Amino acid sequence: MTFESKRISNLEGSMLNLYKWTPEEHSEVIGIVQIAHGMAEWAGRYDEFASRLAASGYLVYANDHRGHGKTAKDVDSIGFLGKDSFNGMVRDLKLIHDFIKSENTGLPVYLFGHSMGSFLAQSFAAKYGSVLNGMILSGSNGKQGFMLNLGIWIAGLQVLMQGEKAKGKLLDRLTFGTYNKHFKPANTPFDWLSRDTAEVGKYIADPYCGGVFTASFFYDFFRGLNILYDSEQIDNIPKNLPIFILSGSMDPVGEFGKGVVRLVQLYHKHGLTDVSLKLYENARHEILNETNKDEVVEDILGWLNKKSALHS
Repeated sequence: MTFESKRISNLEGSMLNLYKWTPEEHSEVIGIVQIAHGMAEWAGRYDEFASRLAASGYLVYANDHRGHGKTAKDVDSIGFLGKDSFNGMVRDLKLIHDFIKSENTGLPVYLFGHSMGSFLAQSFAAKYGSVLNGMILSGSNGKQGFMLNLGIWIAGLQVLMQGEKAKGKLLDRLTFGTYNKHFKPANTPFDWLSRDTAEVGKYIADPYCGGVFTASFFYDFFRGLNILYDSEQIDNIPKNLPIFILSGSMDPVGEFGKGVVRLVQLYHKHGLTDVSLKLYENARHEILNETNKDEVVEDILGWLNKKSALHS
């Protein structure tokens, strides 16, 4: 397996950090996986996962989203993504998808999105789903209620009063502040991420992880979430797009399984024909960094191999 990184310009002229994992030379390449990482992290955290995919015959690409990781100007700039950031990240994913296709022809391409990246992937599927051969959603959720509208109002008010670069500390507490209460006694503010204390420690020690994002980010993010489940959006997803949804049964982002079940039901209601769900008992939010991560990766590879066999 070989690893490389490069910079690629997005449509607005900003540079995105892009990473690529390639199977060993002379190995058969089965397909391509494009990774969309979550909020307050970066694509470098997916090295172990991407390396295992590459060892199994998959090319893997992942970028640091705008305002994240090494795409951000510096560590202090992490959390400010500029205007229309949710849609901008989706546009960036499409640009990278097009770049991937320009480098590789004839291979199926799958979009893997975790947490915030899973919501970007849902939006991508509604806008550009016909270019995908499948989508995997990790640590996701379905339609949310009143609190989302409240968050939009609070975020909009803070941006109006304090500017787009003001840190959304209240919004951060409202969004994540209750997640740890289910895991008492909690040793860190991030115990909700994983049962593996070493992985939680790595997250805390990583300068690219765990920061408080700006109010303008929350405003754009909540607005993006608010329209994801409109009938028009769901109906734009190709009915035969294969979708694999994975979540921990103790993931607060997915409402401990309830939210992802609701998402599957919504997809089925709108006629999507190839949607499957797996819940991992007692696993938390970051299933790729959980104590059962080997099981998770094997399930993902099994699904990818099954879908890729249809394109061979």
